[in-house]
Amino acid sequence: MGSVQSVGRAFFPLDEELALIPGRLTPHAHECLVRFGAWLPFEKASAELAFVLKVEMSEASTRRYAEGAGAAYQAYQTTEVERLERETPPVKAGPKKMFFSVDGAMVPLVGGEWVEVKTLTIGAIEAPVLEQGEWVVHSREHSYFSRNAEANDFRRLALVETYRRGIEKAERVAAVTDGAEWEQSLIDFHCPQAVRILDFPHAAERVSQVGQSLWGQDTDPTKTWLGEQLHSLKHTGPEALLFELKQLEQEHPNVEIIPKNLAYLEKRADHMQYPLYRQQELPIGSGAMESGNKVVVEARLKGAGMHWAIVHVNPMLTLRNILCSDRWDEAWPQVIQVLRQQETARRKALHQKRKAQAHQIQIQASSPPPSSPPQPIASTPVATIVPISEPETKPSSPPPNHPWRRSPFGKAKFWPANHFSKN
Repeated sequence: MGSVQSVGRAFFPLDEELALIPGRLTPHAHECLVRFGAWLPFEKASAELAFVLKVEMSEASTRRYAEGAGAAYQAYQTTEVERLERETPPVKAGPKKMFFSVDGAMVPLVGGEWVEVKTLTIGAIEAPVLEQGEWVVHSREHSYFSRNAEANDFRRLALVETYRRGIEKAERVAAVTDGAEWEQSLIDFHCPQAVRILDFPHAAERVSQVGQSLWGQDTDPTKTWLGEQLHSLKHTGPEALLFELKQLEQEHPNVEIIPKNLAYLEKRADHMQYPLYRQQELPIGSGAMESGNKVVVEARLKGAGMHWAIVHVNPMLTLRNILCSDRWDEAWPQVIQVLRQQETARRKALHQKRKAQAHQIQIQASSPPPSSPPQPIASTPVATIVPISEPETKPSSPPPNHPWRRSPFGKAKFWPANHFSKN
């Protein structure tokens, strides 16, 4: 009996109606596994799923599910950027005063290499609060956008988050950065009206390097001089500090750190008007940005023994963004939408491939077999005929000397009496 030919993988017609996700997990288990994988190392995420839902998944499968979901949301955001560029829809208004900052962090790759991840942090600015006898401005409702990308690509892709937060409609935006050139280009693109502020701790670090080069690290003269200069910078502006550094440059021409940091601070003097920023109740530090790097990027992608393939960095970053921005419920339906679209496209491509193969087989079956040229007939060698000698004819009666003719039968009826011995 012949065997039935395999028909391959079948598609359940109610997948769309039941909103099933590709894979062998239920939608809820799928979501839990991806969420666990975004919070925890994949091995621990598998253990948590087994503990909570009694569903066993390998570490490799957990990795595949999590990175697949992250890649799906990355694709959604890229498509959304293209839509915003094409349609330029109106921007919804957000908070009146917003915090805007960007910075980079390093992530380890497979093979011992490292790559920079850029992160944009957006938040709403709160009213000043009194801390240790000084008024301090903080921000809240932070959201993040992270990518491993070149500066120009990152600037373009970040549009999806700046549009969502409505930063264009904010009455006042405090762009607090460390002063890097690519960060200024990003501000020019997304919020050119922003008040540009050099992160005060970063400026203080530059000043501290000068003091340490002259009077030593953690010495009393360094601490005294640094305290005076930073107090002047925060409460009166950068003019007195820059004058002091110029004087030190003349007094110590052989100390290279002084002209280097002086040039850096002079170039950003317009971004160090701290008394004005404090009067406008704007933050002068990028603590929220530093926290974003640690919470979003380093807490998950920079753990002990972790090394990432470059293609998996951005998918994990997208998951970390929606988790740390408290946007999981908003973003997960979009992840599902892309996963189902990808599965539909895969099924369609597979169907077209099978259809083309069946059509090709049908064509081959209906067409006559190609005529083959006549094969040459090989000449048969002629066998040599060997004459066969006739067998010799024998006489029909035995010759006279044949033993048969000497038989005693017929000549005597009885043998002589003495022929046999007696017993």
